[in-house]
Amino acid sequence: MPQHSLWAISLTILLPIFGYLLGSIATAIVVARLLRLPDPRQAGSGNPGATNVLRLAGKGAAALTLAGDLVKGVVPVALARFLGLEDWALAAVALATFLGHLYPVYFDFRGGKGVATALGILLALQAPLGGAVLLVWVLIFLVTRLSSLAALGAALAAPVLGLFLLRQRGEQVLLLILALLVLWRHRSNIARLRSGAERPFRRS
Repeated sequence: MPQHSLWAISLTILLPIFGYLLGSIATAIVVARLLRLPDPRQAGSGNPGATNVLRLAGKGAAALTLAGDLVKGVVPVALARFLGLEDWALAAVALATFLGHLYPVYFDFRGGKGVATALGILLALQAPLGGAVLLVWVLIFLVTRLSSLAALGAALAAPVLGLFLLRQRGEQVLLLILALLVLWRHRSNIARLRSGAERPFRRS
């Protein structure tokens, strides 16, 4: 077997593993431990994500959480693209990274809902796509002050925008899978939205 083929096969196997392990670093839990905050899985909404950290500890801790979740979405996908992986192999790295965030091996497979990490993945796939999805989130949040509704709207918009902005079929399918996983992880939020019990953020 040619050496370049062995290299390609090795990357196809190792990079998804790297993505999953990096994605498994639950930034919210790490930030909470470093700052001696309550475990976000046991306090507030029980979700280890930036929104819950914001409610528990304020903007500084939430910003650290958001940045960490974004970066761990960007790095594996950007690295895979830099090393020459394309289409389905690149999508596999992105999906493994996202699954690491949802089901982190270091934290009993209890992860977050994936919004910030998904955004990092989209930015690494294509910056205009990530920017467009972020704009959808911002617009919905500004109107409703509901982070969960903004996340759901952005998740639904992503695969639609991907049909126009992405050319590779594997990446388009990836966006659909990410959207479905985000919707699934927000199923409790969907129930509260339907009942009117979801809490909006107050205007400061």
